[in-house]
Amino acid sequence: MTELLVKLFIKDNDNIQDQRVRTSYGILAGIVGIVCNIILFIVKLTVGILIKSVSVMADAFNNLSDAGSSIIGFIGVKLAGRPADKEHPFGHGRMEYIAALAVSFVIIQVSLSLFKNSFEEIFKPEDVIFSPVLIGILVISIFIKVWLVLFNRKLGKRVKSSVMLATAADSLSDVLVTSATIVSAVIAGLTGLKIDGYMGLVVSVFVFIAGVKIAKETLEPLLGQAVDRELYKKITDFVESYPNIVGSHDLIIHSYGPTHRMATIHAEVPNDINIEKMHEIIDRIERDILDKMGIFLVIHMDPVEMNDALVLDYKRIVTDIIKKLDAKASIHDFRVVKTEFQINLIFDLSVPFSYSPKEEERLLKGIMEEVKKHDARLNCVITLENSYIAEE
Repeated sequence: MTELLVKLFIKDNDNIQDQRVRTSYGILAGIVGIVCNIILFIVKLTVGILIKSVSVMADAFNNLSDAGSSIIGFIGVKLAGRPADKEHPFGHGRMEYIAALAVSFVIIQVSLSLFKNSFEEIFKPEDVIFSPVLIGILVISIFIKVWLVLFNRKLGKRVKSSVMLATAADSLSDVLVTSATIVSAVIAGLTGLKIDGYMGLVVSVFVFIAGVKIAKETLEPLLGQAVDRELYKKITDFVESYPNIVGSHDLIIHSYGPTHRMATIHAEVPNDINIEKMHEIIDRIERDILDKMGIFLVIHMDPVEMNDALVLDYKRIVTDIIKKLDAKASIHDFRVVKTEFQINLIFDLSVPFSYSPKEEERLLKGIMEEVKKHDARLNCVITLENSYIAEE
């Protein structure tokens, strides 16, 4: 069904890097969500009134808020698809993140409302009318919601849309709400126990947690995230595949939406290479990665020693020491400066953000002690920095 809708309503649907195609995916998801949720609202509200169930009626209004969420997503995707302008040279892609954040607030508001209504129901319970026909209608609504979960999740993963994934999570919380409603209605019909309010309380907590989780996941790209390890490897392998690029480090990525990303990276090049030749290669890498990966990359060149045997030997010694002390640490920008009484080994040491000051201090001390065991004249001048790669 999902693929059929995609083929019918989205032209060139495989070209997901095209912002117009992504916008079409968002419009389709929004319209489908609005239609399904309005239908479910009407059905559930009618059922809730007939069986006098506060949780069913709350669930119905939850579906109405879901229609509102789909409208927010629809508007967000449309705004995100607007082209770059002089005020926003990187486009409007972050509007999609803001729309997803708005959806998370709707989910949280629904959970708080459901909590309040359920709490009142505990102290003033109403009789719940058990009807197999009405229960059957609610079961059908669950199947519709499960399909919406799969529909939005599939499209969201395909086009990497945070707002579609948020809508999928919203639909999943509805499945929990409706399932709890059915359980309480069945128990009331078979035993006479009025657990409607208690079930509503439990479900409200689950819905609240889902809303907070979506808000957290949506805020991360807005605040700035560490580089995903898979993407890090993909970009560095691409850069290092070109001639005379002997290594790379300090990759930083700024996301302005799923299809708008800017990145910077330091590329290590031989220190004796012709600068004009190397500049031409760097320009080619930047053009190629924009064309193939849609990333606006700025490359900084770091000259490194490739021929001095003594410098290379010192670098090997330091690298081996660090690998032995801590496999998560790495070095770059290594150089050697000799003075009359000592030999300075100057380099940058990259460690994960999770390291405490004590762990960093312990590592620095360990490196210096191990280096001096090789030669008392050796002195490490270390610039400590944090890695921009997401930790495992």
